Amino acid sequence: MISIKRRERGNPVTMQSLNPQVQQLHHGSSNHHEEDYNLKDTNPQLGERWPSSGAYGVRGWMSGGERSTSTYDLVEQMFYLYVRVAKAKNLSPNTLTSSCDPYVEVRLGNYKGRTKHVDKKLNPEWNQVYAFSKDQIQSSVLEVIVKDKEMVGRDDYIGRVVFDLDEVPTRVPPDSPLAPQWYRLEDRRGEGKVRGDIMLAVWMGTQADEAFSDAWHSDAATVYGDGVFNIRSKVYVSPKLWYLRVNVIEAQDVISSDRNRLPEVFVKAQMGCQVLRTKVCPARSTTPLWNEDLVFVAAEPFEEQLTITVEDHVHPSKDEVLGKIILPLTLFEKRLDHRPVHSRWFNLEKYGFGMMEGDRRNELKFSSRVHMRICLEGGYHVLDESTLYASDHRPTARQLWKQPIGMLEVGILGAQGLLPMKMNNSRGSTDAYCVAKYGQKWIRTRTILDTFSPKWNEQYTWEVYDPCTVITLGVFDNCHLGGGDKVPSGGRNNAAKDSRIGKVRIRLSTLEAHKIYTNSYPLLVLHQHGVKKMGELQLALRFTTLSLANVVYIYGQPLLPKMHYISPFTVNQVENLRYQAMNIVAMRLGRAEPPLRKEVIEYMLDVDSHIWSMRRSKANFFRVMSLFSNMITMGKWFNQVCNWKNPITSVLVHILFLILILYPELILPTLFLYMFLIGLWNYRFRSRNPPHMDTKLSWAEGVQPDELDEEFDTFPTSKSHDVVRMRYDRLRSVAGRIQTIVGDIATQGERFHSLLSWRDPRATSLFVVFSLCSAVILYATPPRVVALAAGLYFLRHPKFRSKLPSVPSNFFKRLPARTDSML
Repeated sequence: MISIKRRERGNPVTMQSLNPQVQQLHHGSSNHHEEDYNLKDTNPQLGERWPSSGAYGVRGWMSGGERSTSTYDLVEQMFYLYVRVAKAKNLSPNTLTSSCDPYVEVRLGNYKGRTKHVDKKLNPEWNQVYAFSKDQIQSSVLEVIVKDKEMVGRDDYIGRVVFDLDEVPTRVPPDSPLAPQWYRLEDRRGEGKVRGDIMLAVWMGTQADEAFSDAWHSDAATVYGDGVFNIRSKVYVSPKLWYLRVNVIEAQDVISSDRNRLPEVFVKAQMGCQVLRTKVCPARSTTPLWNEDLVFVAAEPFEEQLTITVEDHVHPSKDEVLGKIILPLTLFEKRLDHRPVHSRWFNLEKYGFGMMEGDRRNELKFSSRVHMRICLEGGYHVLDESTLYASDHRPTARQLWKQPIGMLEVGILGAQGLLPMKMNNSRGSTDAYCVAKYGQKWIRTRTILDTFSPKWNEQYTWEVYDPCTVITLGVFDNCHLGGGDKVPSGGRNNAAKDSRIGKVRIRLSTLEAHKIYTNSYPLLVLHQHGVKKMGELQLALRFTTLSLANVVYIYGQPLLPKMHYISPFTVNQVENLRYQAMNIVAMRLGRAEPPLRKEVIEYMLDVDSHIWSMRRSKANFFRVMSLFSNMITMGKWFNQVCNWKNPITSVLVHILFLILILYPELILPTLFLYMFLIGLWNYRFRSRNPPHMDTKLSWAEGVQPDELDEEFDTFPTSKSHDVVRMRYDRLRSVAGRIQTIVGDIATQGERFHSLLSWRDPRATSLFVVFSLCSAVILYATPPRVVALAAGLYFLRHPKFRSKLPSVPSNFFKRLPARTDSML
């Protein structure tokens, strides 16, 4: 079991503590919810522990140094009884058919596993592995029974083999796999041998065993058919993505079907579901010129082709195809840097390449051709996730990769307190599995059936090339279990979607090197009715660095490959390409077995992070306000010093100011020494745990119901006219306030610009004369005297101050702005 204790937390300065209105709004939230949403420390028993009195006994434990251990040191040890059914020979045939359809039943107490039957073979092969959890074993005897499947009536008994669990050997990697042995079959009572032999291997092992992922598990006995494949753990690799850049330069001899008009030509390029087009050439001509870039996302292996179509924009509702060509992606060169790519002319055909055969195709070939420069960009990193929490920054071309700087090890221990996600036999049920994504590697744990506290205890490893990256872990409910009451329609339900239970993000740069973090993370999901805790995910993490010098070097390098800065994409291009990359990853991983489904990938990659949300807008606004909180605090403190609220502090500030004026060379050293001391002071209060989802920062607790309903609305909207009008009016109100703030900022800038613009002749004359006098005075006066006079003036006692605004402030506010010229 995993014991949980809560770490005592201080009172950090938060967004809410800086804003009284926010603090008052959240004051009604119960302390119980705040504790539930916090990160918790756990004390799992990690590493290997082995029984010292045989595989089945539990009278003692051997220390880790007394036997070879595997690398599974971030998970709790789970013991399994493994049974490998390899094959049989010389089985007894049926007296009527002179053959048999054999299969094997593996029985252990109330658990029973069964192989597929083999048609009409006396020497069948199965090669199946069964795993029985040691915690669920209620018998001391294992039975392996061979039967003959009958079409009608009861299956015939052929023979069996019985094992005493106290005699089962123990095996753990890196030991070699246990070799199967031939066992002679016994009769039903075990009193004598019968015809036939079966090859078996029986051993006690852990989840570190190579057979674990492909084995039939006793806790999944209710799953059958295709559902068996959907509950297994699996490792996936994202397809290798490239940017395909199509630079459309020009075309020649483009002739419209109407000989009396010059064509309005544009080029349309299509690759799979991606369709892009150039602008219509502004000059009507038979030799149009564009010089536009069209960028696509392509995945290896290159299964799709690039279709280039030259079209004539006849009128707004009709485009006529003038020529077409279909090109395989393997035709184009791969570029690793910004070197120029050779352009090529491509002949256009009326129906594209390959549509017509033989001489007739040659007869219909046009003389029209298009000039293009096409290449596969290997110097970019193809973004399939948000740059804010990207897990990888490497370019596509492997030749440009650096050496890894470390290793990330994650032990997915289990979950606690999960909520029921569906109904099974008139009661709530959850069949949970976990997905983790970092870099190009995705992992999926096995599905634990019908429990609200699943235990996975699976460990995975990733190479780390950049510490400023994020690993994402999500928990989902499996709705594809193959039949029964697990899915609404029975059988394999392809229409059902795996429900999201929650997600955790962990930034590697927040982890200390070589330290094991064992925490329980709250799984929070935002629904239309508010934020809801769906349970807790228990993890063990360790980030190991290979070289401190390489890690320090990485912090000075650009975040993305250099091509992103030499030839950058626009913001719209980045978003569109990211969406296309996500679709390609979802399509490719959805074809794996078991498939990683599209709804899972979309949730892990945050496909809807760019959708408008009033909640996110408020959260971002108060994030900005919290950034200025220190400046506001410093301004208030300086105002108190100037007004002599605390005479001792004001005197000390005067003394420090005089020292800095007399010794100006101490200003910069003092500033950096101050930051050094502040950093050392804050080291005592550093966070001991990785960051987690913050409901207050996300504005998930104080959000209004209608704002949440708007966030979950479809795009385009599916709400009624009255609701849309109300939300539009609310958005206009918010935008009006933003408009006022932006206008005030613009006004101040225009007033500053009007100092020398002679828009106000008198004000500009005064400022010009003031500038001349200031230049003469500052030239004749030593800088220290000027700084001393200015400082003492700003720090003067309130007796020498006036409550009215200063002369420079009055002069600045009287300057003209361009607001008078606005409608």
